[in-house]
Amino acid sequence: MKIQFAIDTLTTAHALELATAAAAHVDVLELGTPLIKSEGLSAITAMKEAFPDKIVFADLKTMDAGELEADIAFKAGADLVTVLGVADDSTIAGAVKAAKAHGKGIVVDLIGVADKASRAREVVELGAEYVEMHAGLDEQAQPGYSLDALLEAGKAAGVPFSVAGGVNASSIAAVKAAGAQLAVAGGALYGAADVTAAAAELRAAAE
Repeated sequence: MKIQFAIDTLTTAHALELATAAAAHVDVLELGTPLIKSEGLSAITAMKEAFPDKIVFADLKTMDAGELEADIAFKAGADLVTVLGVADDSTIAGAVKAAKAHGKGIVVDLIGVADKASRAREVVELGAEYVEMHAGLDEQAQPGYSLDALLEAGKAAGVPFSVAGGVNASSIAAVKAAGAQLAVAGGALYGAADVTAAAAELRAAAE
């Protein structure tokens, strides 16, 4: 199982600093939506130039103009780009068209989708490389939140999936057991006092 670092910061400099600290222990470097909105496409380019051997994931969360938005992100250096699962099928298909033109991939983020398992199967048919079973920060802050629903949806979908929604060293074993291809960790890494040590602990827990 690969580990993806969701770098939810607001400056390219800080993102590169965090990526440098964690790089030895993670496989995918995700430029969070706030970072891309704050710094623009140059953040994608800077990350890919700094870490050419890593998968660079641009979390655009595209909702419309799928082919156009994916195309500009791939040209900037992204290897994977997200489109929202609640988007129209034509938006997802357009993004997949751009991905094929660049030899890259589209990940469909299922944040806000009620029936994640069913939609996961639909979007993989449209050409998504995999889906992200995702609960956002606002949802995670609600009383009683747990990863269990995401893990169950992933198992039920029967397609390649990642899990994002509070993954940490205590929960990553369950993510692996559910069959996820990737575990996405954000705050557990960028919020740690020692990012390198936290990333190493996460890798050890996953293995």
